[in-house]
Amino acid sequence: MSFPDIRPRRLRRTPAIRRLVEETRLAPSELILPLFLKEGLSEPRPISSLPGVVQHSRESLRKAATEAVEAGVGGLMLFGVPDNANKDETGSAGLDPEGVLNVGLRDLKAELGDATVIMSDLCLDEFTSHGHCGVLAGDGSVDNDATLAVYADMAVAQADAGAHMVGPSGMMDGQIGVIRKALDAAGHQDVAILAYSAKYAGAFYGPFREAVESTLQGDRRQYQQDPPNVREALREVDLDIAEGADIVMVKPALPYLDIIAAIRDRVTVPVAAYQVSGEYAMVEAAAANGWIDRERVILESLTSIKRAGAQITLTYWATEAAQLIRNRF
Repeated sequence: MSFPDIRPRRLRRTPAIRRLVEETRLAPSELILPLFLKEGLSEPRPISSLPGVVQHSRESLRKAATEAVEAGVGGLMLFGVPDNANKDETGSAGLDPEGVLNVGLRDLKAELGDATVIMSDLCLDEFTSHGHCGVLAGDGSVDNDATLAVYADMAVAQADAGAHMVGPSGMMDGQIGVIRKALDAAGHQDVAILAYSAKYAGAFYGPFREAVESTLQGDRRQYQQDPPNVREALREVDLDIAEGADIVMVKPALPYLDIIAAIRDRVTVPVAAYQVSGEYAMVEAAAANGWIDRERVILESLTSIKRAGAQITLTYWATEAAQLIRNRF
């Protein structure tokens, strides 16, 4: 009987050897924690479809942010959730310096300064009464160019409030160029743009809608990307970079690992991915039923996203994952 001379299993034999030859290694500093600040709360409120995630009060937001930074998380992405009474057709509360999102940004900046990267969701969906990402035209469609004018003002308001980086997520044509010009004109040349360049109109956002108390009527297929398309994503990325995007992002992450890989091969700017609410909820539900090893699945899913080419990952597990990564060694 002939036996093999080459035995790849030699490099899998012990945990120490596996660590030594590990090709993809997670780092806490590459994780971003999304956070939800709810207007008027005096204590955090659980989100039923996102076990372990809450709508924060101002006090609990500062505490969670500090905990994340102490765990080594690289940044925070803040979403504001206004009272329904403060939502209107144009999302004006998103521009208000005293609106919930800008108040939260100031709180984070005062608490943490430059110890982390403070990011802000630059979109109108949380603030509009109809739940769409932009201003509506008379026929009920989203008016791209009217929305751009609002985004420009919103970007400046968020930079004034302390954001190091703004995250335009509405998928309006030309949004990166308009925002870049507005920031520069307002003296915020150093505020970076994390572009949601390939944001798909998929079915993985359900729990997020609860988190931000979405009032969406209809869907967003007219302006977000169609899930079957790849070349369209590459075109969107090319346009965003040409307009001044500092980082490009794919959202969701796990169903679009091929898109992440294709974009990574194409660009020289950092690539990010958003492990969205539906991805998180599925793992938590399966773990609650005892069907999977929760902590291993968390790290394996994050590893797959990085292996595909994402240097940065937004995930609701960011703080916990950072602690798990540290404990591995």
